[in-house]
Amino acid sequence: MTITYDEFNQVDLRSGTVVKVEEFPRAKKPAYKVWVDFGSEIGVKQTSAQVTVHYTPETLLGRQVVGCVNLGEKNIAGFLSEFLLVGFPDKTGAICLVTVEPSVPNGEKLF
Repeated sequence: MTITYDEFNQVDLRSGTVVKVEEFPRAKKPAYKVWVDFGSEIGVKQTSAQVTVHYTPETLLGRQVVGCVNLGEKNIAGFLSEFLLVGFPDKTGAICLVTVEPSVPNGEKLF
């Protein structure tokens, strides 16, 4: 399926820095609660992320990541997820996060 550039541009993928991570024992599958700073325009948003195979809270903190910030909110086991942290599955299905290198300002839009 082919989409237009205008359709792609509606997906709001932004750079951000992980500022807080907590274990999420209420989630059905192993996950963390993750807070990401997307800069002054968007601010800090929270999400639930099933990234426990490749990452610990310590390795996530301070990492620059990519998130989709315009999908709307979703309640996950009583926790409000405000954005989607994006990544690719490895050969076992475990998520490998999309990151930014070199560093860019928080809140930059992916083009």
